[in-house]
Amino acid sequence: MERSEAYGFSAAISGTFLLACLLFSALNRQQRAPYMDEAFHVPQAQAYCEGLFQQWDPMITTLPGLYLMSVGIVKPAVWLFGWSGSVVCSTGMLRFINLLFSVGNFYLLYLLLCKIHHKNKWGL
Repeated sequence: MERSEAYGFSAAISGTFLLACLLFSALNRQQRAPYMDEAFHVPQAQAYCEGLFQQWDPMITTLPGLYLMSVGIVKPAVWLFGWSGSVVCSTGMLRFINLLFSVGNFYLLYLLLCKIHHKNKWGL
């Protein structure tokens, strides 16, 4: 990848993260309670955060991957930052984890495009 492409990608992913953070902040200020399908997913993720892995809401038809990843991200953060129980698996924290995954998906899309167009991401 040329240096200008690397700068462009860095700017694009930084801009995406900034825009996502701004939207996240605005949404969280206006809508603190779970909405739409969050009414099912947030309690399920909170059950996983409490270690209740046998509990499952029959209204949910997706695999538990995001719940498990949320626990894998949130639990170390609790230990590292010393957060309290109310912050740990709050709706806002679970939304933020989705934001991190969306930025990760942006990077994966970039890697796929490099692969499709036979570009090495390091410019080699």
